[in-house]
Amino acid sequence: MKLAGASLNQTPIDWENNFYNIVTAIEKAKSQQVELLCLPELCITGYGCEDLFLSDWLADTAFEQLVNLLPFTKNIAVAVGLPIRLHHKTYNGAALLYNQKILGIALKQNLPKDGVHYEPRWFEAWTAGETTKLEKQGFEIHCGDLLFEINGIKIGFEICEDAWVDYDKRPGKNLLKRKVDVILNPSASHFAKGKNKIREHLIINSSSLFKCIYLYVNVLGNEAGRMIYDGDVLIAQQGKLIGLNRRLSFQPLELVVVEATPQQPELAKPTLENDITETNEEIAQAVSLALFDYLRKSKAKGFVLSLSGGADSSSIAVFVAEMVRRGIAELGIEKFCQLLGVPVAHEPNIIVQKIFTTAYQSTENSSDATFQAAKKLAESIGATFYNWSVNDIVNSYSIKVEEALGRALNWQTDDIALQNIQARSRSPIIWMIANIKNALLLTTSNRSEGDVGYATMDGDTSGSLAPIAGLSKPFILQWLKWAESNLGYEGLRFVNALTPTAELRPAEQHQTDEQDLMPYPVLEEIERMAWKDRMSPAEIWHTWKQNGKSETELNYLKKFFRLWAANQWKRERLAPSFHLDDLNVDPRSWLRFPILSGGFKKELTQL
Repeated sequence: MKLAGASLNQTPIDWENNFYNIVTAIEKAKSQQVELLCLPELCITGYGCEDLFLSDWLADTAFEQLVNLLPFTKNIAVAVGLPIRLHHKTYNGAALLYNQKILGIALKQNLPKDGVHYEPRWFEAWTAGETTKLEKQGFEIHCGDLLFEINGIKIGFEICEDAWVDYDKRPGKNLLKRKVDVILNPSASHFAKGKNKIREHLIINSSSLFKCIYLYVNVLGNEAGRMIYDGDVLIAQQGKLIGLNRRLSFQPLELVVVEATPQQPELAKPTLENDITETNEEIAQAVSLALFDYLRKSKAKGFVLSLSGGADSSSIAVFVAEMVRRGIAELGIEKFCQLLGVPVAHEPNIIVQKIFTTAYQSTENSSDATFQAAKKLAESIGATFYNWSVNDIVNSYSIKVEEALGRALNWQTDDIALQNIQARSRSPIIWMIANIKNALLLTTSNRSEGDVGYATMDGDTSGSLAPIAGLSKPFILQWLKWAESNLGYEGLRFVNALTPTAELRPAEQHQTDEQDLMPYPVLEEIERMAWKDRMSPAEIWHTWKQNGKSETELNYLKKFFRLWAANQWKRERLAPSFHLDDLNVDPRSWLRFPILSGGFKKELTQL
């Protein structure tokens, strides 16, 4: 038989777009004589509908769309994901359509509730072994834990999380007993760097475990704003990978077709493309795709960035330039410009100039080194570049406050205020540029800064989107060096020669980020142990002591937890960010923490 998986770039409740992509995938599959096609989880509505899943009308509209797909399913079986409302409860379903009929709807049995996942808020988990009937719009449809049979081929489902739980909870365990030939896994599995290898191993192992063809299909692109989906299509047969695509495509869909005989794996005709394997390249592609989808789906006309010449803003500038390069390489210039709603140009740098505006906003504490780094980088990527001073604005604010207080401000008593006013003074003018251009203002905070609140609220955190808030500072620093060597941006050599600094204190104070905080690798290690490994301060210190850490590291540990607890309110106010790692401190997508707390007082005293 010929079977296929198609990853789709969908958008929540964008009914026309979603329906079009589904039909296009079906027609492409039919043109290649595919007999069985699997589409991603909840692809009719989009996976990221959130609390809309609790509404009757959403499920009703999704079912209408399902019925509208029936005329396209002559001589092909198609698995389509949608929400199903039964007895005022919502279930995550995968309908199997064949020859213009709804054969049934399999319901998800295991719901993810960790990390970025909140499915139990919206969905009920279906009970293994149980079935029911849905009567809707004149249809009577079997739902639940189902096994389908088409032309002698037995087909079952595991829906995303169903494959990630312990063996005893997996639907595949019962499907094996029922002698299943093909297991379809429609998924919406978020991107994280390096996760694809774990997923690939899972699918290959599942095909061996259940002695079947296992077909996995993921959502593609930045669907709803924060999560990126890599569009994985993986097909394995009895322990061997026979279908693989190149992930993170700018195309609206990716179709992978294989030919296989259920009981004779040696007859399989594999379709294996060269996928991305290097982590820095993977991040470059993921962020580029995420920016592209965010820009076109938001209907904005471009991006605006306060380009300081430092590592954070420079990495964002390169990501925007790469978005243009990579998008054009995959889609062609005309299609790329059409999707973004910009006039067609024949050089990537001209398109960058049209959609990307940068500005270096100096104060008396800014250096020529950072100005040159910003200017050279902007020139090398083709961005529009402005340069102005906000010194008069800073002085104006300071004079007014001095008059109100009746005293002069100084660095000994007013350090934080004098630093913050410089960062905040940059915000209104760069926002004005973004408003005039109908563009998205990009913020430059990284994940390490988010941990400890090393950012000025309504200053460098001010904006519409935070592209690198999911990446640690050590990763960004090494990524920039990789980008200089591998992506050809000459301007990055000036950036990579600098020591990270906020440049908010007078030059004679020689301010650096790590002097203000702690070494970034130490900060990243504490972050991982505290929030990924769920260790207490005492547990971290116990581990460190065994590894010979000193009083200096103990003080860093205490500082981290004090700053973390004090700055949750800042993390709550950060602009939407992309999930890029298996760790995230965004309270709206991964890590929730109280704004007000005891601040680890007892825990730190124990140290």
